[in-house]
Amino acid sequence: MTETLIPRQRSPHAGVRTLVVGAGQAGTSLARDLHRVSSFGLLPVGFLDDDPLKQGRRFRSTPVLGTIDDLETVIERTAAEVVVIAIPSMSSADIHALGRRAARHGARVRHLPPFLAALQREIAGSDMRDLQVGSLIGRDELRVVSPAAGAAVAGKRVLVTGAGGSIGSELCRQVYAFGPSELVMLDHDESNLHRLHLDLWGEASLDADAVAVADIRDRERVHQLFREHRPQVVFHAAALKHLPVLERHPCEGVKSNVRGTENLVEAAIAHEAERFVLISTDKAANPTSVLGATKRLAELVLQAHKGSSTVLCAVRFGNVLGSRGSLLHVIREQLATGAQVTVTDPDVTRFFMTIEEAVGLVLEASRMADSTATYVLDMGEPVRIVDLVQNFARLLSVPDIDFRFTGLRPGEKLNEELFGDGEERVPTSHPRITKALPPMAPQGFRARLQDLYDAASHNRPDEVFAHLHELVPEYTPSAGRAPALISASIYPDDY
Repeated sequence: MTETLIPRQRSPHAGVRTLVVGAGQAGTSLARDLHRVSSFGLLPVGFLDDDPLKQGRRFRSTPVLGTIDDLETVIERTAAEVVVIAIPSMSSADIHALGRRAARHGARVRHLPPFLAALQREIAGSDMRDLQVGSLIGRDELRVVSPAAGAAVAGKRVLVTGAGGSIGSELCRQVYAFGPSELVMLDHDESNLHRLHLDLWGEASLDADAVAVADIRDRERVHQLFREHRPQVVFHAAALKHLPVLERHPCEGVKSNVRGTENLVEAAIAHEAERFVLISTDKAANPTSVLGATKRLAELVLQAHKGSSTVLCAVRFGNVLGSRGSLLHVIREQLATGAQVTVTDPDVTRFFMTIEEAVGLVLEASRMADSTATYVLDMGEPVRIVDLVQNFARLLSVPDIDFRFTGLRPGEKLNEELFGDGEERVPTSHPRITKALPPMAPQGFRARLQDLYDAASHNRPDEVFAHLHELVPEYTPSAGRAPALISASIYPDDY
């Protein structure tokens, strides 16, 4: 495994290279089905089995390459990206342990249904059917994270905000696999933390130091947590992210996405964190929505605090397939019920990536960042939503789709962008990651930011829109929204 990006290796089968743990009846039947049906998306390259009599043998043309203790060596030798556990009786604790070992070498783990369920039918490849994102987004899924990224968090005290969300929880899983000295999972939703704690530790008493229930808007609580845990690496994934909601409730977007980010940045600097990584969005490039403007402001907050010993960076990417509330979840529900599939416009396009790609980019950015900047993944060409829906329907064997076009909502773009006007693009050591150096924040940025906070805290949306427009000059609200004018004021040059 190298530090540069490794695309999924393709063969005539066009599957993801897969190790099967267990060369018994379940494993060999699974390998047979995966070889036979390419649409499952997995290509078995070998078995692992602890039975000494099976070592060196072949089952349905697939060799036994070693025992479970050889997992890491065999992953490296075969460039496997997926490990399938075909031992239905394996305990949850053993599955989690194997998953952590595989994750350290860039592979993901899946497993067959529980033993009793497996007894009720012959093991079939359909149990392992995986979404082939390449057919949806027009490119192969990319392995972004390098072994060196793991070294950036191994043995460190790590804090993840928004830990219960889709990106935050995947960050926690991957960071946990790299062996941090402490992983603190922060979220304001205790139910999300309960599920994540159970997933990682196999128990969820919620009385562990690793679980922190807190609201990032609460500055004193944030500083208290930093005093207690003194995190060395911070991944900030907490945010309000639904575009239409923030168009209607802009004050809430400012409180969470901007003020909450600054609370964390100030605490990270005050308590000498080594690195702070903000999860941003492509909507921050030439924003037309409150979501985009507040995330762009969050990026500017990092820039306003540069110069400290804490390395501050942002990671900008597009729509994440499979995240909670994402497009695919909505489409799947509509297709399952036979309802019309609602799309805003027949020509609307978006950039897409998987959760694994997104988290890989975040981990890589935390490794390579040496100054305040924003990192952007080359996600290929944007994809028409209509095309993605049609491809997804084919994967689900849905023959006919009835579209209903609703029109672009306030704040939405027809086509997203990855880079804003005036941003300098700088190559990095990673061939598919670019550093974006944004223009300087407006003069008097910090004083104007306090005015924005004041308007948001007093729930004055018209003033919030006006302040957003002044703080983010490239913010051009769509749907004819014209920001109110702010009376002329003199702001000190604090930048």
